[in-house]
This record gives sequence, structure tokens and C-alpha cells, in this order.
Amino acid sequence: MIYLQLFLSFLKIGFFGFGGGYAMLSLVQNEVIVRHTWLTGAQFADIVAISQMTPGPIAINSATYVGYMVTGNVFGSFLATLAVCVPPLTLMILIAVFYKRLHKNRYVESVVGWLRPLTTGLIGAAALLFLNRETFGDWISIVIFAVVFVAVWFKADAIIMLLLSALAGIILY
Repeated sequence: MIYLQLFLSFLKIGFFGFGGGYAMLSLVQNEVIVRHTWLTGAQFADIVAISQMTPGPIAINSATYVGYMVTGNVFGSFLATLAVCVPPLTLMILIAVFYKRLHKNRYVESVVGWLRPLTTGLIGAAALLFLNRETFGDWISIVIFAVVFVAVWFKADAIIMLLLSALAGIILY
């Protein structure tokens, strides 16, 4: 029964997690902490940290880790990872097949136009999960964030901004 719940939960995350891994984090958090109470908030924070450090997409890494934590075995990892990958893979194959024919269609353009703000909102929700006094409470972090945000908004190179903000963090902390 736990395997079916795990598979269906990550299948749902795969279907509705538009915008990539960070956008999916709020969906993962809702499923594994709120809905099923499989993990605690601290365990979820560990999952996010480990998923960021390991090679590969954060959504797949977190599915793999959650699958193992919930079932205690590699099959659970495999099942959760498969479930989160099947919907986007299927969707991408369908899009590739029909893209040439439909990319100028006004309905398709409208759907894509709605997905951009939806994706931004999901990524913002993921960021808010970790916005608290312990993780992002000092003014120096807020200033670094604001400067990098404005610089990237005005087309500064994102990689250079990432490196400069890391250097600032190392020097200041």
C-alpha cells in the first residue's frame, strides 16, 4: 500500500510540477509532510540540501531520497523516481511530435503564456518554505539577494553574479 501511495504522490508531482525542480519542492513538501506525514520538516530540509549537492535535477534527487526514506529500500527510490519522471517525459515526447504543427497556434501560445507566471509562483512558494529567521534572517543576506536580483534583472551575467555573491558570503561570514 505504501508503494502505491508513494508512486501516486510522485506521479501527481510529476504532472503538476511545471517549472522544474525548485517549483516542485512545494508540491513535494505538501505530499510528504502535510498530506502523508511521512517525513518531518527537518528531514525535508535535509532532503533539499542533499538533493542540491548531488549531481542531477533536484526533483529527481528528492524523489529518490524520499522514496528511500519512506520505504527503507532501493525499490522505493526507484518507484518514486520513475513516477516523477514519467509525466514530463511523456509530455516532452508529445510536445516534440506536435510542436512543428502547433507552435503558432493561438491556444498553444496562450497556454505557454499562462505557464510562465505559474512557474514563477511555484518557485516563489519553494523559496518561502525556507524563509525564516534561522535560514534567511540577517540584513547582509537580504542586501546580497537584492543586489544580485537587480543586477540579473538588468541582464548581468547570472554565473558571474552567483560567483560574486558566493565570494561576498565567504568574505562577510
